[in-house]
Amino acid sequence: MHFKGNISQTLQKLLAQEDTDGDKKITIEDQGPKAFEIEVFNDSDLPLRSPVGRESQKHDFAKAYTISGTYHLSNFLQELALEKALGKVEASIPLWKIEENPTDRINRMIRDYFWDDLTRTIDKEGLSKILTDTKSQDTKQRMYVPSTDSAGIDYYTSLKEEFPNLEVVVLPKEITPQYVKSINEKPGILALGLENGKGIPFVVPGGRFNEMYGWDSYFEGIGLLLDDRVDLAKAMIDNFCYQIEHYGKILNANRSYYLTRTQPPFLSSFIVETYEKDPSLGKEWLASVTKTAIKEYETVWMQAPRLTENGLNRYYAQGIGVPPETEGGHFDEHLSAFAKGASRTGKNSTPISVAELVRLYQSGDYKSQELDTYFTHDRSLRESGHDTSWRLDDVCADLNVVDLNSLLYKYEVDFAYIIDTYFNGELEGYHGTYWWTVSYERIERMNSFLWNEEAGKYFDYNVQTKKQTHFESASNYFPLWAGLVDQSKVPKMVKNLMKNLKEKGGIAGTSRAMHDKFGQDAVQRQWDYPNGWAPHQMLIWQGLLNYGFNKEAQELIYRWLWMITRNAVDFNGVIPEKYDVVSATHKVFAEYGNVGTEFDYITTSGFGWMNASYQLGLSLLAQEYRTQLDKLIDPDQLF
Repeated sequence: MHFKGNISQTLQKLLAQEDTDGDKKITIEDQGPKAFEIEVFNDSDLPLRSPVGRESQKHDFAKAYTISGTYHLSNFLQELALEKALGKVEASIPLWKIEENPTDRINRMIRDYFWDDLTRTIDKEGLSKILTDTKSQDTKQRMYVPSTDSAGIDYYTSLKEEFPNLEVVVLPKEITPQYVKSINEKPGILALGLENGKGIPFVVPGGRFNEMYGWDSYFEGIGLLLDDRVDLAKAMIDNFCYQIEHYGKILNANRSYYLTRTQPPFLSSFIVETYEKDPSLGKEWLASVTKTAIKEYETVWMQAPRLTENGLNRYYAQGIGVPPETEGGHFDEHLSAFAKGASRTGKNSTPISVAELVRLYQSGDYKSQELDTYFTHDRSLRESGHDTSWRLDDVCADLNVVDLNSLLYKYEVDFAYIIDTYFNGELEGYHGTYWWTVSYERIERMNSFLWNEEAGKYFDYNVQTKKQTHFESASNYFPLWAGLVDQSKVPKMVKNLMKNLKEKGGIAGTSRAMHDKFGQDAVQRQWDYPNGWAPHQMLIWQGLLNYGFNKEAQELIYRWLWMITRNAVDFNGVIPEKYDVVSATHKVFAEYGNVGTEFDYITTSGFGWMNASYQLGLSLLAQEYRTQLDKLIDPDQLF
């Protein structure tokens, strides 16, 4: 059975009746009758070779059908929008798409629409979208190209006639914090790889983004591999390798103001999972990207300042002045104290404004070591991917964090595994035995500095105070994913996880106790309680499964998928950046809002790692629970 009819007329009638709040969506907040009548036809009712037009046969074959309920009505609205986007006047929509089970529909939308909508290229075809976006502060469209990429310089220079406002800037060979500060008022996109005259594609986090982000890309890659998009997964690995070779690191994102900042390292995992999904990529490719990943490990992470004296690692982003990508007013509360202290002297002494303080600080006329240190911590916090969290605020650069050291352990065992499994124990001077040795040494250091036997969990360690922070965070459980935890420690860790971080919709970024520690009036940091994020869920699921805690894994997977599905069903298919896992809602009240919640008729992109978490969750969830999920059975009734 199919609906067949005029798209514009049907849309107008549907919205007039059901979209009572006028937001171009049909949600549980609308007060319409939740019932819309259409005419449907059997496939056989419309013989393609009949000389008689459809309109003349309409009353002979049309059947009345009522679309009922928010979910089915919003599905119909979305399908009309998809048909309209194809340039059609008349829609033909099968009823199964309107009545589709929620998990099937979300899975299908991610697989068939979202990944393609989130894909970008930095080339002639993709430049129009990438260069003209909300991050541009003037009419110039700047492309920054490494001096070591002669082919890229020639390619982008050749496009200047087609893009009159395009300014191609060749970066200096040595990129210093001073240089990066000098171009803060001239932001632009950083070049990525080219292949056969086209940009190597990449997936962005969400629809408003046009950059390839560091750790987002790995989690997106998990979803891509599940959806048989090895092409895109490989492409993003190749772009990561381009960044390491030409910028010296995997970038926070390929924007000019991120040149001194990296992000959490997941490249080795990305390589292993992609190659083992498709070994036809070849050992030559595997050897090349593995060597590049080893280069990143050695030159970015195992050198000061990111390597500390105790042999463990920290996030440490370099830079000068106020991070330019932050929204206006973000630092006002912190800067106000400095503004008072920098008051004008004289007979009528008055405090200077925060804006004037920033101007003086940026120009170098106001100097403060304390402020310099604060912004080092802030940049490092952003390098960690957890921007922002009270766990890291004004202290990040002093911490050997559990998450980073777990990821670097995973690099070490991945290198050992790749070399032993695919290269007979030796890859151009690197031996698997070496990497096993350094991985064991890291476990010993982590157990010495980060493990707390009494609490039964890992904590970040402050290299200045020589003390653990005792801050309860989802990131403390990354060691389960990395597989570095001794089996005897795991039961207590899992008990703490389920007791302190489990909420109705999954795992919170930090515990309720940590939230209460800062008081009810504290600024709500987006990576903290009550919010939950896809990467935390995905790593913790895998960590629990690594150690055989299947029951706990199934519960957490179900809770997360139930929250996503419930919100998508009730709110027109929304798949946002993050959720409040305590209230199990996408209506998050935090400093940066919630990307992916603003759209008309349909979201065609969702959010990258949220999409991936859904696909991964479905792949791991037992069938009995998926049946309950389609019925939207509350998790508190099941667990």
